[in-house]
Amino acid sequence: MMSLNKRILLSATLVLLIFIVGIALALDRAFHDSARLGVQDRMLARLLMLMGDAEVDENGKLEMPTNLLDTEFSRPNASTYAFIIDHKKTIAWESTSALNKEFPELLLLDKGVKAFSQITINGVSGFIYRFGVVWSTETGSYPLTFNVVTDTALFDAQIERYREDLWGWLSIMTVLLLITQMMVLRWGLQPMRRVSIELSAIESGKQENVNGIYPSELKLLTDSINSLINHERKQQKRYRNALADLAHSLKTPLAILHGAATIQDNELEEKTIREQIDRMDNIIQYQLRRAATAGSSPGMRPIMLYPVVDRIVKTVQKAHHNKNPEIAMALDKSISLRIDEGDLMELLGNLVDNAFKWCNQNIVVSARQEQEHIVIQIEDDGPGIPQHEIARILERGVRADQSIPGHGIGLAIVRDIIQVYGGDLSIEKNIPKGVCITIYLNAK
Repeated sequence: MMSLNKRILLSATLVLLIFIVGIALALDRAFHDSARLGVQDRMLARLLMLMGDAEVDENGKLEMPTNLLDTEFSRPNASTYAFIIDHKKTIAWESTSALNKEFPELLLLDKGVKAFSQITINGVSGFIYRFGVVWSTETGSYPLTFNVVTDTALFDAQIERYREDLWGWLSIMTVLLLITQMMVLRWGLQPMRRVSIELSAIESGKQENVNGIYPSELKLLTDSINSLINHERKQQKRYRNALADLAHSLKTPLAILHGAATIQDNELEEKTIREQIDRMDNIIQYQLRRAATAGSSPGMRPIMLYPVVDRIVKTVQKAHHNKNPEIAMALDKSISLRIDEGDLMELLGNLVDNAFKWCNQNIVVSARQEQEHIVIQIEDDGPGIPQHEIARILERGVRADQSIPGHGIGLAIVRDIIQVYGGDLSIEKNIPKGVCITIYLNAK
């Protein structure tokens, strides 16, 4: 695919060329019309001078002096000539310059009528200006039509010179504009080239993030790239840590299983093996769920909280059909979170399941927004969690094989998901009994 620089340059060049050609055609037409109007004005001036020389006697005879005011008409083979038509539509007078010239169609115009047009006589192009008058004498009125004809040689030469100058200067301007445009585009697209260079450096391992300072139009892009890179690195780190923790956590149960194989007591051996298999199963489930946590990533769409909580509560109710606690839901239906839906289901599913498992009669699920945080609380009226166990579960780095007795790996998974999203977890005693688990997650 053509590079962005070439695409913009080609598009801008085409637009510039279309613009230049359009301007050239418009200027050419304007100059052509102006030059034609100039010819018309000059021919009218000659007509008026010719009319000033003309005289009509009492018998209606046209008299013209030998020496005309416009000397052009007195020169043989001049490019401009004149003639006058009388009421009989015959030539009553013609200038010396009209010798050996062909005449156009003879027309008698009404009084005061002017007509300027371009004609062709024997393949030669020219202009003609006609002016109809009525000459009044004591004996009567005599209609006359004054005609001035000139060839287009001077007009065509003027147009040709103008076009040569016009296209010459426009060509120079086009080249200068193209050079300027290339320089402006190179300067304007420089941040894009720097981003490309930095991405190549990241790909080759020479640097870790996009570090340059870029215009506001590119800042969102570079910030998103950095967020995506950091998200992928955190994900890889979670996978590596999960595998390392899994290998470390499985060493102890494997050693116990190995030792159990040498015990002669079959009943004790079977009990030990079952315990360690259950322990290993918990460890594997925990580490797999921990590694699968998506975490926040660029472009993650917001998820409405209420429908997810409602679905989880209904699902857990079916799982604990032998219990029928009173469930109170106090959630603002407009609250949304930027979190992976699977992570949110895992997070709330564990907490709601624990609440159903340990409650007596009441469960309260509430959520509210406090400044830049979404606060979610799940309360039950069960036996609660001992204070020393609360402190241990909130400690960072606690592994699944050290999770709270009786609570499985659920709270450990909850803690890890919240840590991935940069949130916080609080476990307190509920009043008068039970436990209140509070989650703080970023609103944006």
